[in-house]
Amino acid sequence: MVEGMAQTPADYTEDDRLWSLLSFIFPLIGIIVLLIEDKKNRPVLKYHAIVSIILGVATVVLSAVCIGALLWIYSIVLGIKAYKGEVVEVPVISDFVRNQGWA
Repeated sequence: MVEGMAQTPADYTEDDRLWSLLSFIFPLIGIIVLLIEDKKNRPVLKYHAIVSIILGVATVVLSAVCIGALLWIYSIVLGIKAYKGEVVEVPVISDFVRNQGWA
């Protein structure tokens, strides 16, 4: 049991369990829980909603950082290939640039 929470797992209703599950799957549901009056007054729901929102934000930030880092490494590899005199092809982007007449 989380400190300060009056509910025990035995007190959780099926509704509490469902809303908690949905909050972790879709963090936007956690925001909705905090906006619904009778839901936000349930300690277990409020706790899970807040935790799921923070986890969701952390996931988005870390995903963006990881993808950004991978793209940066890919760009360095392409830069090295271009430095060696190769014409590099980037999927989708190379065709887009040619189709626009930019190169």
